[in-house]
Order: sequence, then structure tokens, then C-alpha cells
Amino acid sequence: MGIGGRISYARASMNVSQSSRPMIGALSDVLAALDAHVTRLTRLEAAGDWALAFPALDRLKFVAVLRGTCWLMLPDRDPQPMSKGDVCLIGRTGYAVASNPTLPPVDGARLFDELGSDVLRLGGNDTVMLGGGVTFAPGNPVFLLDMLPAFLLVPGRSDGAGAVANILALLNDEAERADLGNELVSARLADVLLIEAIRVHAGNADATGVGWLGALTDRRIGRALQSIHADIAQPWTTARLAGIAGMSRAAFCAEFARRVGKAPLSYVRAWRLTLARAALARGGSDVARVAAEVGYTSQSAFGHAFRRAFGTSPKSSTRP
Repeated sequence: MGIGGRISYARASMNVSQSSRPMIGALSDVLAALDAHVTRLTRLEAAGDWALAFPALDRLKFVAVLRGTCWLMLPDRDPQPMSKGDVCLIGRTGYAVASNPTLPPVDGARLFDELGSDVLRLGGNDTVMLGGGVTFAPGNPVFLLDMLPAFLLVPGRSDGAGAVANILALLNDEAERADLGNELVSARLADVLLIEAIRVHAGNADATGVGWLGALTDRRIGRALQSIHADIAQPWTTARLAGIAGMSRAAFCAEFARRVGKAPLSYVRAWRLTLARAALARGGSDVARVAAEVGYTSQSAFGHAFRRAFGTSPKSSTRP
């Protein structure tokens, strides 16, 4: 798979709403380049009074409810009720899950570690939940974490959430079986769950909302983003991207920055360097080739930009 390759499961034959179609290419690019995948899929079965807290980590996490109800608590937010079929993605923040939001939580990560198992049972199974951390290629989670909100909820009753419900049912079936390859199947299903949850959220997002996912589904800014991701090596200019968006240069720059959080060419540069770092880390490509593939005509300019972004040279990032 080359630098601009796609992950095949991101184009799985599930139903995808028209509103989410424009963002699939860019989302696939990002998840593929960052080598995003779910690690340590955990299961919580609980009944009665319980509350567990989990620490902030520099990675994406998800929580899904397979049965019953619970509360999700995050800093500076009102407690969020969750029920069967709901999935949430959590960024760089600690969080807690509980049967009642007023209960003081205990350290959930410590309980799992002390148990030495990925299944924790607390008094029954009135509520059953799955959790997982999403890891990325070393050094590369920043691009996506900076683009996603700290908390993203996909209710099971959302439009287009049928695929999410199907994946959750399959994950639950796998958890209750002990067949050969069970862990591998569950891990792949969790990867697809991550993509489908983001799709559904983007498809149901307010078109005026701020954020990268909202920008991808915007009629104008989305066209520019899709063009960038379709061919990052192009000599992109603000004027050219504004033309693709059908906007004046000034209006495009202001709207792009408002939605994405970066100026257009800052986004192009960040994505180029993220792609380059991932390619070098995989090995098999020399620095000059990678620089050209992401749009740098000068290896010297590429090296300078790379060191400024990551504090190290491209060559030192290359895997033998």
C-alpha cells in the first residue's frame, strides 16, 4: 500500500448515508496513514452500584453499551446517559462510567490490571459494555486527535446507526464464544466499529458545526479537503483551493480556519509531514522518494519542515 493507500474495510459494503459519503476518502486516508487500530478490547459486566474511572491518555478511546444503561462522566461536562447501542469516542481526557453519576469512582484501569483479564465482572450483568483504546503509528496520533472533539457520542437511535448496531451484536457474539481466531475477529470488528461510529456522527452533524468532520461534509470546504487528500503531492495554493471550494480567497481562508482549526496551507503541510513520517516509519522508502511523494520538490526544504514539526531529521525516523 502506497502513501495515499486506502484501508479496504473503510469502504465495506455497509449502508452509508449520502451525507457521510464525501468524508469517507479523507477519513480512510487518515486512519490508514496513522495505522489506527483498536488494542486491548475490554468487557465490563456490572449490576447494582458501581463506578469506574479511567485516566487521560494521548490516544483515542471508545465505550459501547451492549446491554442496559450507564452514565458517562467527563471533566467540565454534565453526566451523559448511555443505553444499549450507544457508542462514544473519547479523546485526550479522563472519564468515568457508573450506574449512578453521584457515586465516587474507583480506579478502573487498576482493577483490570490486577485482575489480569480483559473481562471485569461486578455483581452481575444488568449492564454490559465494551471498551477499547485506538493506537496509532508511533508519534503520529496528534494529527487525528487535534482534529476530533474530546467527546463524540453516537446514539444507537441515530439515523444510519444500523451498521453500528450490527457490529456491536457481532462483537457481543464473539465475546461469548471461544472459537479459534476469536481475538483477531473481535479486533477487526472493533476497527470497523470505530469507522462506522465516526461516519454516523459526521452524517448527522449540524452542517454549520465547527470541526474537521463537519468540514468534510460541508459542500464547499469539503471539496477542498477531498482534493487535498486525493493528491497531496499537488502544488497546492490557497487560491487554487479557494477556487475548488467556489469561494473568494479571503472567505475560504476564514471559513477553513474556523472549521478545521488551521489555515489551509498549514493543514496541507501538517498532512504531508504526517504522511511522510508514517511512510518512513514503515521502512522501505528513502527520504528523497518520500519527500517527492508528499509534494516537496526540494529534499532540503522537506528536511527543514520535518525537523521543525517533529524535532528530528527524516533520516532518523526511517526504519531499517
